[in-house]
Amino acid sequence: MVAVGLCAGALAAALTAPAQAQGAAQGTGRAPHWELKDSGTDVRFRGLSAVSRNTAWLAGSAGTVLRTGDGGATWRNVSPPGAQDLQFRDIEAFDARRAVVLAIGEGEASRVFRTDDGGATWTESFRNTDARAFYDCLTFFDSRHGLAMSDPVDGRFRILSTSDGGRSWKVLPDAGMPEAQAGEAGFAAGGQCLVSSGPRDVWLATGGAARARVLHSADRGLTWTATDTPIPAGDPARGVFALAFRDRTHGLAVGGDYRPEQASPRGAARTSDGGRTWTPAAQPPPAYRSGVTWLPYSRTSALAVGPTGTDLTSDGGRTWRTLDTGSYDTVDCAPDLGCWASGEQGRVARLER
Repeated sequence: MVAVGLCAGALAAALTAPAQAQGAAQGTGRAPHWELKDSGTDVRFRGLSAVSRNTAWLAGSAGTVLRTGDGGATWRNVSPPGAQDLQFRDIEAFDARRAVVLAIGEGEASRVFRTDDGGATWTESFRNTDARAFYDCLTFFDSRHGLAMSDPVDGRFRILSTSDGGRSWKVLPDAGMPEAQAGEAGFAAGGQCLVSSGPRDVWLATGGAARARVLHSADRGLTWTATDTPIPAGDPARGVFALAFRDRTHGLAVGGDYRPEQASPRGAARTSDGGRTWTPAAQPPPAYRSGVTWLPYSRTSALAVGPTGTDLTSDGGRTWRTLDTGSYDTVDCAPDLGCWASGEQGRVARLER
């Protein structure tokens, strides 16, 4: 742990070095940067789970799931049979063999699959039968306990729960869920509209309504409180798209307006009280962002990604600066500092240092 922590500190320091120093390091190949990996496909990967620098899982359109065990040098197509009409938007992997993937959409298009053998076989563990439900994201507290969220049904967000690692699911009662605003929904943009930290805390990001909110539960989804964020909303295309919490108090929110022709001012915010209050970034990313992750073992550094680039904060979300202009939808880091990003046209990259 100490050695990894030291490496994390070195990585954060290299990422946050002044531009001149980064330029000099780039000349010697030492500056951290995204290195594209050939996924062998052109599907859009909005679902990503980083297990380590060597192992990562991708989930995308046309029912596609890929897995690498050699740092992205090769990718194995481990898609569930017969899933080609499904849209996978979120995947949570526990290791190189065990993973749970979510397909989104109205009615029976929303499904959950689980594998215990690296994707050689899959079991469909949930199929939504309520035409009013549309599942967007899932998260796990540990290898057994997890949640998935649906857009509001009967005026409240719907929460699905598992206590056996995604082998079976049940809809939780909604008595502890605040009423949704008119038009409020989650964004299935990068698998980060529902995130957890620790054994019981979970947060849900919303948009599309008059106010962009973050809902928080401290009891694994039974009761929730809702807080307004400063990220602009008031339109179906605007709101909070992704969340990241490094512990149960310190979190980041990113989003904006996903339409390419629309500006996304004030598209990032931070919290230091578990989401009870949110403060806008003094210098936000320059455009809409759909994915965000903390650098492992860092208290201040995080990455945000979107179709127009990658941004870094080194002060806990107060200010952001652009590192890369490549298009990515989501980003994730593993405990061993294996950071990955993925997006359109089969794009996947690993952060090299």
